[in-house]
Amino acid sequence: MTTSNRRSLGVIFLTIFIDLLGFTIIFPLFPAILAYYLRVDGSGGTLGWLVGRIDALASLAGSHHNYREVLFGGILGSLYSFLQFFFAPLWGALSDRIGRQKVLRITVAGTVFSYVLWFFSGSFLLFVLARVIGGAFAGNLSVATAAVADVTTRENRAKGMGLVGVAFGMGFLFGPAIGSIAAFKDLSLGHPQWAHWGVNPFSVAALLSLGFAVINLVWVCLAFKETLDPAHREAAETVRIRHPLHELIAAEAGPARRTNWLYFIFTLAFAGMELSLPFLAAERFHYRPTDMYKIFVFLGFVLILTQGGIVRRVVPKWGEKRVLLIGIGAVCAGLVVIAFARSVGQLYLGLAALGLGSGLTNPSVSALVSLYSRAEQQGRMLGTFRSLGALARGLGPLGACLLYWWQGASLTFLAAAVVTLIPWLMALPLPKPAK
Repeated sequence: MTTSNRRSLGVIFLTIFIDLLGFTIIFPLFPAILAYYLRVDGSGGTLGWLVGRIDALASLAGSHHNYREVLFGGILGSLYSFLQFFFAPLWGALSDRIGRQKVLRITVAGTVFSYVLWFFSGSFLLFVLARVIGGAFAGNLSVATAAVADVTTRENRAKGMGLVGVAFGMGFLFGPAIGSIAAFKDLSLGHPQWAHWGVNPFSVAALLSLGFAVINLVWVCLAFKETLDPAHREAAETVRIRHPLHELIAAEAGPARRTNWLYFIFTLAFAGMELSLPFLAAERFHYRPTDMYKIFVFLGFVLILTQGGIVRRVVPKWGEKRVLLIGIGAVCAGLVVIAFARSVGQLYLGLAALGLGSGLTNPSVSALVSLYSRAEQQGRMLGTFRSLGALARGLGPLGACLLYWWQGASLTFLAAAVVTLIPWLMALPLPKPAK
Protein backbone atom coordinates (compact mmCIF):
# COMPACT_ATOMS: atom_id res chain seq x y z
CA MET A 1 0.00 0.00 0.00
CA THR A 2 1.34 3.42 -0.97
CA THR A 3 2.04 6.22 1.50
CA SER A 4 -0.81 8.21 -0.05
CA ASN A 5 -3.24 5.34 0.55
CA ARG A 6 -2.10 4.96 4.16
CA ARG A 7 -2.70 8.67 4.75
CA SER A 8 -6.12 8.37 3.16
CA LEU A 9 -6.97 5.47 5.46
CA GLY A 10 -5.96 7.62 8.43
CA VAL A 11 -8.36 10.35 7.29
CA ILE A 12 -11.12 7.77 6.78
CA PHE A 13 -10.51 6.38 10.27
CA LEU A 14 -10.88 9.82 11.85
CA THR A 15 -13.97 10.63 9.77
CA ILE A 16 -15.78 7.49 10.94
CA PHE A 17 -14.62 8.03 14.52
CA ILE A 18 -16.00 11.60 14.50
CA ASP A 19 -19.34 10.44 13.11
CA LEU A 20 -19.69 7.78 15.82
CA LEU A 21 -18.50 10.26 18.45
CA GLY A 22 -21.29 12.62 17.45
CA PHE A 23 -23.79 9.78 17.70
CA THR A 24 -22.68 8.39 21.08
CA ILE A 25 -21.39 11.41 23.02
CA ILE A 26 -24.95 12.42 23.75
CA PHE A 27 -26.04 9.07 25.24
CA PRO A 28 -25.23 9.91 28.90
CA LEU A 29 -26.72 13.41 28.52
CA PHE A 30 -30.29 12.59 27.43
CA PRO A 31 -31.98 12.76 30.87
CA ALA A 32 -30.23 16.06 31.71
CA ILE A 33 -31.01 17.48 28.25
CA LEU A 34 -34.73 16.84 28.72
CA ALA A 35 -34.73 18.44 32.18
CA TYR A 36 -32.74 21.46 30.94
CA TYR A 37 -34.90 22.29 27.94
CA LEU A 38 -38.12 21.72 29.90
CA ARG A 39 -36.81 24.29 32.35
CA VAL A 40 -35.75 26.73 29.61
CA ASP A 41 -38.61 26.34 27.15
CA GLY A 42 -41.32 25.39 29.62
CA SER A 43 -44.01 22.77 29.05
CA GLY A 44 -45.38 24.47 25.95
CA GLY A 45 -44.11 24.67 22.40
CA THR A 46 -42.38 21.92 20.48
CA LEU A 47 -40.83 20.21 23.49
CA GLY A 48 -44.12 20.24 25.41
CA TRP A 49 -45.84 18.63 22.42
CA LEU A 50 -43.11 16.00 22.16
CA VAL A 51 -43.30 15.14 25.86
CA GLY A 52 -47.08 14.84 25.51
CA ARG A 53 -46.65 12.37 22.66
CA ILE A 54 -44.06 10.45 24.69
CA ASP A 55 -46.51 10.19 27.59
CA ALA A 56 -49.20 8.86 25.25
CA LEU A 57 -46.84 6.35 23.65
CA ALA A 58 -45.48 5.17 27.00
CA SER A 59 -49.01 4.45 28.26
CA LEU A 60 -49.28 1.76 25.59
CA ALA A 61 -46.30 -0.08 27.05
CA GLY A 62 -46.95 0.48 30.75
CA SER A 63 -45.59 3.07 33.15
CA HIS A 64 -41.91 3.23 34.10
CA HIS A 65 -40.22 5.62 36.48
CA ASN A 66 -37.88 7.03 33.80
CA TYR A 67 -39.81 6.32 30.62
CA ARG A 68 -39.77 9.98 29.56
CA GLU A 69 -35.97 10.12 29.50
CA VAL A 70 -35.74 6.75 27.77
CA LEU A 71 -38.16 7.54 24.97
CA PHE A 72 -36.82 11.08 24.62
CA GLY A 73 -33.35 9.67 24.08
CA GLY A 74 -34.69 6.99 21.78
CA ILE A 75 -36.54 9.48 19.61
CA LEU A 76 -33.57 11.85 19.27
CA GLY A 77 -31.19 8.96 18.67
CA SER A 78 -33.56 7.58 16.06
CA LEU A 79 -33.80 10.98 14.39
CA TYR A 80 -30.02 11.03 13.90
CA SER A 81 -30.06 7.47 12.56
CA PHE A 82 -33.01 8.02 10.22
CA LEU A 83 -31.21 10.98 8.65
CA GLN A 84 -28.13 8.83 8.12
CA PHE A 85 -30.45 6.27 6.53
CA PHE A 86 -31.79 8.73 3.98
CA PHE A 87 -28.53 10.51 3.16
CA ALA A 88 -25.99 7.66 3.06
CA PRO A 89 -26.99 6.43 -0.45
CA LEU A 90 -27.04 10.01 -1.76
CA TRP A 91 -23.52 10.78 -0.54
CA GLY A 92 -22.29 7.37 -1.67
CA ALA A 93 -23.75 7.69 -5.17
CA LEU A 94 -22.53 11.29 -5.47
CA SER A 95 -19.01 10.18 -4.55
CA ASP A 96 -19.17 7.63 -7.39
CA ARG A 97 -19.65 10.56 -9.76
CA ILE A 98 -17.50 13.41 -8.43
CA GLY A 99 -15.03 11.52 -6.24
CA ARG A 100 -14.66 10.70 -2.55
CA GLN A 101 -12.52 13.72 -1.71
CA LYS A 102 -15.03 16.40 -2.74
CA VAL A 103 -17.90 14.70 -0.95
CA LEU A 104 -15.86 14.22 2.24
CA ARG A 105 -14.96 17.91 2.26
CA ILE A 106 -18.64 18.85 1.99
CA THR A 107 -19.88 16.42 4.62
CA VAL A 108 -17.13 17.02 7.19
CA ALA A 109 -17.69 20.78 6.85
CA GLY A 110 -21.38 20.14 7.51
CA THR A 111 -20.47 18.15 10.62
CA VAL A 112 -18.35 21.06 11.85
CA PHE A 113 -21.31 23.41 11.39
CA SER A 114 -23.64 21.07 13.31
CA TYR A 115 -21.31 21.15 16.33
CA VAL A 116 -21.05 24.94 16.19
CA LEU A 117 -24.85 25.11 16.23
CA TRP A 118 -25.00 22.65 19.13
CA PHE A 119 -22.56 24.80 21.12
CA PHE A 120 -24.97 27.75 20.85
CA SER A 121 -28.18 25.71 21.23
CA GLY A 122 -29.86 27.64 24.02
CA SER A 123 -33.27 26.49 22.81
CA PHE A 124 -34.68 23.06 22.08
CA LEU A 125 -35.39 23.90 18.42
CA LEU A 126 -31.76 24.87 17.81
CA PHE A 127 -30.62 21.69 19.51
CA VAL A 128 -32.88 19.58 17.27
CA LEU A 129 -31.68 21.49 14.20
CA ALA A 130 -28.08 20.73 15.16
CA ARG A 131 -28.93 17.02 15.45
CA VAL A 132 -30.72 17.10 12.08
CA ILE A 133 -27.73 18.66 10.32
CA GLY A 134 -25.31 16.32 12.09
CA GLY A 135 -27.31 13.23 11.14
CA ALA A 136 -27.66 14.29 7.50
CA PHE A 137 -23.93 14.87 7.01
CA ALA A 138 -23.01 11.77 9.04
CA GLY A 139 -24.29 9.83 6.05
CA ASN A 140 -20.72 10.16 4.76
CA LEU A 141 -20.00 6.80 6.42
CA SER A 142 -20.90 5.32 3.03
CA VAL A 143 -18.24 7.48 1.33
CA ALA A 144 -15.60 6.53 3.89
CA THR A 145 -16.41 2.83 3.53
CA ALA A 146 -16.27 3.08 -0.27
CA ALA A 147 -12.88 4.80 -0.02
CA VAL A 148 -11.58 1.87 2.04
CA ALA A 149 -12.75 -0.44 -0.74
CA ASP A 150 -10.93 1.78 -3.28
CA VAL A 151 -7.52 1.49 -1.63
CA THR A 152 -7.59 -2.18 -0.57
CA THR A 153 -7.24 -5.28 -2.70
CA ARG A 154 -10.01 -7.86 -2.77
CA GLU A 155 -7.84 -10.19 -0.69
CA ASN A 156 -7.32 -7.49 1.98
CA ARG A 157 -10.83 -6.03 1.90
CA ALA A 158 -11.84 -7.48 5.28
CA LYS A 159 -8.66 -6.05 6.85
CA GLY A 160 -9.61 -2.62 5.53
CA MET A 161 -13.13 -3.01 6.82
CA GLY A 162 -11.61 -4.04 10.15
CA LEU A 163 -10.17 -0.52 10.30
CA VAL A 164 -13.70 0.80 9.88
CA GLY A 165 -14.74 -1.46 12.75
CA VAL A 166 -11.97 -0.16 14.99
CA ALA A 167 -13.18 3.40 14.34
CA PHE A 168 -16.70 2.29 15.27
CA GLY A 169 -15.40 0.67 18.43
CA MET A 170 -13.42 3.75 19.44
CA GLY A 171 -16.48 5.93 18.78
CA PHE A 172 -18.52 3.81 21.18
CA LEU A 173 -15.58 3.68 23.59
CA PHE A 174 -14.82 7.40 23.82
CA GLY A 175 -18.19 8.96 22.94
CA PRO A 176 -20.16 8.13 26.11
CA ALA A 177 -17.04 8.61 28.27
CA ILE A 178 -16.40 12.09 26.84
CA GLY A 179 -20.08 12.95 27.25
CA SER A 180 -20.02 11.89 30.90
CA ILE A 181 -16.83 13.88 31.63
CA ALA A 182 -18.07 16.95 29.77
CA ALA A 183 -21.25 16.99 31.84
CA PHE A 184 -19.22 18.05 34.90
CA LYS A 185 -18.30 21.39 33.28
CA ASP A 186 -21.08 23.92 32.66
CA LEU A 187 -19.80 27.03 30.84
CA SER A 188 -23.09 28.82 31.38
CA LEU A 189 -22.50 28.78 35.16
CA GLY A 190 -18.94 30.06 35.05
CA HIS A 191 -19.85 32.70 32.45
CA PRO A 192 -23.53 33.62 32.91
CA GLN A 193 -23.31 36.32 30.22
CA TRP A 194 -22.60 33.63 27.61
CA ALA A 195 -26.04 32.14 28.16
CA HIS A 196 -27.40 35.11 26.19
CA TRP A 197 -25.62 33.65 23.15
CA GLY A 198 -27.05 30.19 23.69
CA VAL A 199 -24.16 28.63 25.60
CA ASN A 200 -25.69 25.82 27.66
CA PRO A 201 -24.69 23.05 30.09
CA PHE A 202 -23.83 20.76 27.17
CA SER A 203 -21.66 23.19 25.24
CA VAL A 204 -18.45 21.57 26.49
CA ALA A 205 -19.46 18.26 24.89
CA ALA A 206 -20.20 20.17 21.68
CA LEU A 207 -16.87 22.00 21.89
CA LEU A 208 -14.89 18.79 22.28
CA SER A 209 -16.72 17.25 19.32
CA LEU A 210 -16.12 20.42 17.33
CA GLY A 211 -12.38 20.24 17.99
CA PHE A 212 -12.19 16.70 16.60
CA ALA A 213 -14.31 17.68 13.58
CA VAL A 214 -12.11 20.70 12.74
CA ILE A 215 -9.00 18.50 12.88
CA ASN A 216 -10.76 16.07 10.58
CA LEU A 217 -11.69 18.80 8.08
CA VAL A 218 -8.14 20.14 7.96
CA TRP A 219 -6.78 16.63 7.53
CA VAL A 220 -9.22 15.85 4.71
CA CYS A 221 -8.21 19.04 2.87
CA LEU A 222 -4.46 18.54 3.31
CA ALA A 223 -3.83 14.79 3.36
CA PHE A 224 -6.68 12.94 1.69
CA LYS A 225 -5.91 12.03 -1.91
CA GLU A 226 -8.67 10.95 -4.25
CA THR A 227 -9.10 7.17 -4.03
CA LEU A 228 -11.63 6.58 -6.80
CA ASP A 229 -10.18 5.40 -10.10
CA PRO A 230 -11.19 7.90 -12.85
CA ALA A 231 -12.23 4.98 -15.07
CA HIS A 232 -14.70 3.81 -12.44
CA ARG A 233 -15.94 7.36 -11.96
CA GLU A 234 -16.73 7.65 -15.64
CA ALA A 235 -18.54 4.31 -15.61
CA ALA A 236 -20.75 5.23 -12.67
CA GLU A 237 -24.41 5.84 -13.34
CA THR A 238 -25.96 9.30 -13.14
CA VAL A 239 -26.79 10.16 -9.55
CA ARG A 240 -30.47 9.74 -8.75
CA ILE A 241 -31.95 10.48 -5.34
CA ARG A 242 -33.89 7.37 -4.38
CA HIS A 243 -35.35 6.03 -1.19
CA PRO A 244 -32.69 3.67 0.20
CA LEU A 245 -35.14 0.76 0.42
CA HIS A 246 -36.02 1.40 -3.22
CA GLU A 247 -32.32 1.18 -4.03
CA LEU A 248 -32.12 -2.22 -2.38
CA ILE A 249 -35.35 -3.57 -3.84
CA ALA A 250 -34.36 -2.34 -7.31
CA ALA A 251 -30.89 -3.87 -7.06
CA GLU A 252 -30.30 -7.04 -9.02
CA ALA A 253 -31.00 -10.22 -7.12
CA GLY A 254 -27.87 -11.81 -5.81
CA PRO A 255 -25.53 -12.13 -2.83
CA ALA A 256 -24.96 -8.36 -2.48
CA ARG A 257 -28.65 -7.67 -1.94
CA ARG A 258 -29.04 -10.69 0.34
CA THR A 259 -26.10 -9.56 2.46
CA ASN A 260 -27.59 -6.08 2.80
CA TRP A 261 -30.86 -7.54 4.13
CA LEU A 262 -28.88 -9.80 6.44
CA TYR A 263 -27.03 -6.82 7.87
CA PHE A 264 -30.28 -4.87 8.36
CA ILE A 265 -31.89 -7.63 10.45
CA PHE A 266 -28.73 -8.20 12.49
CA THR A 267 -28.35 -4.48 13.28
CA LEU A 268 -32.04 -4.24 14.19
CA ALA A 269 -31.49 -6.74 17.01
CA PHE A 270 -28.09 -5.39 18.06
CA ALA A 271 -29.24 -1.75 18.22
CA GLY A 272 -32.26 -2.70 20.31
CA MET A 273 -29.92 -4.43 22.74
CA GLU A 274 -27.64 -1.37 22.99
CA LEU A 275 -30.42 0.92 24.21
CA SER A 276 -31.93 -1.70 26.54
CA LEU A 277 -28.64 -2.66 28.15
CA PRO A 278 -28.31 0.35 30.52
CA PHE A 279 -31.80 -0.27 31.90
CA LEU A 280 -31.00 -3.92 32.58
CA ALA A 281 -27.78 -2.88 34.34
CA ALA A 282 -29.69 -0.36 36.49
CA GLU A 283 -32.51 -2.77 37.30
CA ARG A 284 -30.48 -5.86 38.15
CA PHE A 285 -27.11 -4.52 39.23
CA HIS A 286 -28.03 -1.03 40.48
CA TYR A 287 -25.81 0.80 38.03
CA ARG A 288 -26.09 4.56 38.31
CA PRO A 289 -25.92 6.90 35.29
CA THR A 290 -22.26 7.62 36.12
CA ASP A 291 -21.54 3.86 35.99
CA MET A 292 -22.99 3.24 32.54
CA TYR A 293 -19.83 4.31 30.73
CA LYS A 294 -18.14 1.16 32.06
CA ILE A 295 -20.36 -0.98 29.84
CA PHE A 296 -19.58 1.04 26.72
CA VAL A 297 -15.87 1.17 27.51
CA PHE A 298 -15.74 -2.60 27.96
CA LEU A 299 -17.68 -3.23 24.74
CA GLY A 300 -15.50 -0.76 22.87
CA PHE A 301 -12.32 -2.40 24.19
CA VAL A 302 -13.45 -5.86 23.04
CA LEU A 303 -14.49 -4.44 19.66
CA ILE A 304 -11.12 -2.79 19.15
CA LEU A 305 -9.24 -5.92 20.23
CA THR A 306 -11.31 -8.09 17.89
CA GLN A 307 -11.39 -5.86 14.84
CA GLY A 308 -7.87 -4.54 15.24
CA GLY A 309 -6.19 -7.87 15.86
CA ILE A 310 -8.30 -11.00 15.49
CA VAL A 311 -10.11 -10.19 12.23
CA ARG A 312 -6.97 -9.66 10.18
CA ARG A 313 -5.67 -13.05 11.26
CA VAL A 314 -8.76 -15.25 10.96
CA VAL A 315 -10.33 -13.92 7.74
CA PRO A 316 -7.41 -14.93 5.46
CA LYS A 317 -7.52 -18.44 6.98
CA TRP A 318 -11.25 -19.03 7.24
CA GLY A 319 -12.83 -16.56 4.80
CA GLU A 320 -15.41 -13.83 5.33
CA LYS A 321 -18.46 -16.11 5.30
CA ARG A 322 -17.23 -18.46 8.05
CA VAL A 323 -16.12 -15.55 10.23
CA LEU A 324 -19.53 -13.94 9.70
CA LEU A 325 -21.34 -17.09 10.85
CA ILE A 326 -19.11 -17.37 13.93
CA GLY A 327 -19.66 -13.69 14.74
CA ILE A 328 -23.46 -13.83 14.51
CA GLY A 329 -23.45 -17.03 16.58
CA ALA A 330 -21.36 -15.34 19.30
CA VAL A 331 -23.77 -12.38 19.43
CA CYS A 332 -26.72 -14.75 19.78
CA ALA A 333 -24.97 -16.58 22.64
CA GLY A 334 -24.08 -13.30 24.35
CA LEU A 335 -27.70 -12.11 24.24
CA VAL A 336 -28.87 -15.36 25.86
CA VAL A 337 -26.24 -15.07 28.62
CA ILE A 338 -27.26 -11.47 29.38
CA ALA A 339 -30.95 -12.41 29.39
CA PHE A 340 -30.34 -14.76 32.34
CA ALA A 341 -27.40 -12.93 33.97
CA ARG A 342 -27.77 -12.58 37.73
CA SER A 343 -24.25 -11.40 38.59
CA VAL A 344 -21.92 -8.72 37.25
CA GLY A 345 -19.51 -11.43 36.13
CA GLN A 346 -22.23 -13.10 34.03
CA LEU A 347 -23.18 -9.72 32.59
CA TYR A 348 -19.64 -9.03 31.43
CA LEU A 349 -19.27 -12.58 30.10
CA GLY A 350 -22.28 -11.86 27.89
CA LEU A 351 -20.85 -8.46 26.93
CA ALA A 352 -17.56 -10.12 25.94
CA ALA A 353 -19.44 -12.48 23.62
CA LEU A 354 -21.37 -9.54 22.17
CA GLY A 355 -18.22 -7.52 21.56
CA LEU A 356 -16.38 -10.47 20.03
CA GLY A 357 -19.35 -11.39 17.83
CA SER A 358 -19.97 -7.85 16.66
CA GLY A 359 -16.26 -7.37 16.03
CA LEU A 360 -16.23 -10.41 13.75
CA THR A 361 -19.57 -9.71 12.07
CA ASN A 362 -19.33 -6.06 11.04
CA PRO A 363 -16.07 -6.11 9.02
CA SER A 364 -16.99 -9.47 7.48
CA VAL A 365 -20.43 -8.41 6.30
CA SER A 366 -19.21 -5.05 4.95
CA ALA A 367 -16.36 -6.80 3.13
CA LEU A 368 -18.83 -9.26 1.58
CA VAL A 369 -21.09 -6.45 0.34
CA SER A 370 -18.07 -4.79 -1.25
CA LEU A 371 -16.74 -8.03 -2.77
CA TYR A 372 -20.14 -8.93 -4.21
CA SER A 373 -20.51 -5.46 -5.83
CA ARG A 374 -19.01 -4.20 -9.11
CA ALA A 375 -16.23 -1.61 -8.86
CA GLU A 376 -18.33 1.23 -10.30
CA GLN A 377 -21.13 0.56 -7.79
CA GLN A 378 -19.07 0.49 -4.59
CA GLY A 379 -20.30 3.87 -3.35
CA ARG A 380 -23.94 3.17 -4.20
CA MET A 381 -24.09 -0.33 -2.70
CA LEU A 382 -22.08 0.57 0.41
CA GLY A 383 -24.24 3.68 0.78
CA THR A 384 -27.33 1.46 0.79
CA PHE A 385 -25.53 -0.85 3.25
CA ARG A 386 -24.78 1.97 5.69
CA SER A 387 -28.24 3.51 5.31
CA LEU A 388 -29.90 0.20 6.20
CA GLY A 389 -27.73 0.04 9.30
CA ALA A 390 -28.86 3.55 10.23
CA LEU A 391 -32.52 2.62 9.68
CA ALA A 392 -32.08 -0.42 11.92
CA ARG A 393 -30.46 1.77 14.60
CA GLY A 394 -33.53 3.99 14.38
CA LEU A 395 -36.17 1.24 14.56
CA GLY A 396 -34.45 -1.25 16.87
CA PRO A 397 -34.24 0.86 20.05
CA LEU A 398 -37.87 1.97 19.89
CA GLY A 399 -39.15 -1.57 19.46
CA ALA A 400 -36.84 -2.91 22.16
CA CYS A 401 -37.95 -0.27 24.67
CA LEU A 402 -41.62 -1.08 24.15
CA LEU A 403 -40.94 -4.81 24.56
CA TYR A 404 -38.80 -4.13 27.65
CA TRP A 405 -41.66 -2.29 29.39
CA TRP A 406 -44.20 -4.88 28.31
CA GLN A 407 -42.38 -8.11 29.21
CA GLY A 408 -39.13 -7.12 30.96
CA ALA A 409 -35.43 -7.56 30.28
CA SER A 410 -35.17 -11.34 29.91
CA LEU A 411 -37.75 -11.66 27.15
CA THR A 412 -36.36 -8.59 25.37
CA PHE A 413 -32.85 -10.06 25.14
CA LEU A 414 -34.15 -13.53 24.27
CA ALA A 415 -36.22 -11.99 21.47
CA ALA A 416 -33.11 -10.23 20.18
CA ALA A 417 -31.26 -13.56 20.24
CA VAL A 418 -34.01 -15.20 18.19
CA VAL A 419 -33.91 -12.35 15.66
CA THR A 420 -30.15 -12.83 15.19
CA LEU A 421 -30.80 -16.40 14.09
CA ILE A 422 -32.47 -15.05 10.93
CA PRO A 423 -29.32 -13.43 9.48
CA TRP A 424 -27.32 -16.52 10.52
CA LEU A 425 -29.61 -18.68 8.40
CA MET A 426 -29.51 -16.14 5.57
CA ALA A 427 -25.71 -16.31 5.52
CA LEU A 428 -25.54 -20.07 5.05
CA PRO A 429 -26.18 -20.10 1.25
CA LEU A 430 -23.91 -17.14 0.48
CA PRO A 431 -21.28 -18.04 -2.14
CA LYS A 432 -17.57 -17.65 -1.67
CA PRO A 433 -16.61 -14.24 -3.13
CA ALA A 434 -14.16 -14.03 -5.98
CA LYS A 435 -10.77 -12.69 -4.88
